[in-house]
Amino acid sequence: MRLSINKKMIVTILALAWPTMLEQLMQTAVQYIDTAMVGTLGTHATAAVGATTTVNWLINSSIAALGIGFLSYIAKAIGAGEKQTASNAVAQAVLVTLVTGIFFTVLTVSVSGLVPVWMQVDESIQSLAGTYFLIIYLPMLPRTATILFGTVLRAGGDTKTPMKVGILVNAINVILNFLLIYPTRQLNILGGSFSMPGAGWGVVGAAAASAISFVIGGIYITVALWRHPALSPKGQSIRPNREILKPCLAVALPNMAQRFGTSLGYVAFASMINSLGEVATAAHTIANTVESAFYIPGFGMQTAAATLAGNAYGAQDRHRMKELARMFIPIEVTLMILSGGALFFLAPSLVGIFSKSQEVTLLGITVLRMVALSEPFYGFSIIMEGMMLGVGNTRKPFVYNILGMWGVRIVGTLLCIRIFDLGLVAAWACMIAHNLMLFVLYLWNYWSGRWNPLERK
Repeated sequence: MRLSINKKMIVTILALAWPTMLEQLMQTAVQYIDTAMVGTLGTHATAAVGATTTVNWLINSSIAALGIGFLSYIAKAIGAGEKQTASNAVAQAVLVTLVTGIFFTVLTVSVSGLVPVWMQVDESIQSLAGTYFLIIYLPMLPRTATILFGTVLRAGGDTKTPMKVGILVNAINVILNFLLIYPTRQLNILGGSFSMPGAGWGVVGAAAASAISFVIGGIYITVALWRHPALSPKGQSIRPNREILKPCLAVALPNMAQRFGTSLGYVAFASMINSLGEVATAAHTIANTVESAFYIPGFGMQTAAATLAGNAYGAQDRHRMKELARMFIPIEVTLMILSGGALFFLAPSLVGIFSKSQEVTLLGITVLRMVALSEPFYGFSIIMEGMMLGVGNTRKPFVYNILGMWGVRIVGTLLCIRIFDLGLVAAWACMIAHNLMLFVLYLWNYWSGRWNPLERK
């Protein structure tokens, strides 16, 4: 009997996880294509685009943290069979999307010219980096809708709709990149030659392509949510509902503080790396782009873990909660061992796609092979964090991530770069030390049972 339950649980896990993985794979593929296309313009273009990437993480992760509050609330309501409560929560998510989207639009547009200065970007590319930042953040409202509505749909067990939206957005982005980045040129295909029209906007064209695709994605996912048979907010009031917003924000705000704090750490981390010069900035940007593809199994499984843990908690099913952890952890660690091994051996080929500079390539390969060895440990942390967020336990992940980011990564990098005059390799070693610390803390939570509120009861 137990074997059949486990088989059924594995099928459920994979059914929830694979659309998210495919969506992230498409996003990463487009990020690869974007970086490769911009990379043909030269190292300065790659550095201009990559210089503000961590600010992008800061903003997106803060918005995603709000989604975690709704994911936990809606997943619990569905697990408890309270469909009307779940629908009311979706309407509140619409309100939060409007407020948050407008707020971040005003904020990002206002500081777009200052961000490259704060990030210590080389003066020769500050203007270009600021223009790129401004353009990609003009459509902040539809970007917010894509993030929050996607999380709401996943909380209800629908991971396919966000996947479809992601595929559409990425396809449009690639096509527009091809048309807007390069000037009109002659292309030779299968022995034939023809003139391919192009705007020749360079980095600005890459930004415009992203902005247009964000708008289309936001509209698509909003329509999809309104038409959803189980989660549509149609007919529901979007006036503030304290009974829903209070528990959602109780989960979201600590997670937002965690993501804001860690993302601010990424900004500080990148700022110190930018101070090392154009080569280090380009190598860091490329290595981050390459590495992101190999975290897809981890973060795809994390979404499924959070949703199913929330369902089990809502149903007060202690046995299912324990079984979920027993299923997720070995699957996740195995996937991350495979992805880490692939990253280690494929690093030279992948870095070579984005840069022809031998100095940038060698530096990128070195740091990627270092981080590849730590991926299985980080994968365990990703799953445990996902299950804790799914049951509304956001305080411990907040403490662990802030302590690791600022106490290990930032302080370590500051010492390595500013005091000991070391370079990018030392900075990435501090990042790996941060990931290993998270593994130790989450492992302790798992073995002690402290992560599981039903176990404590």
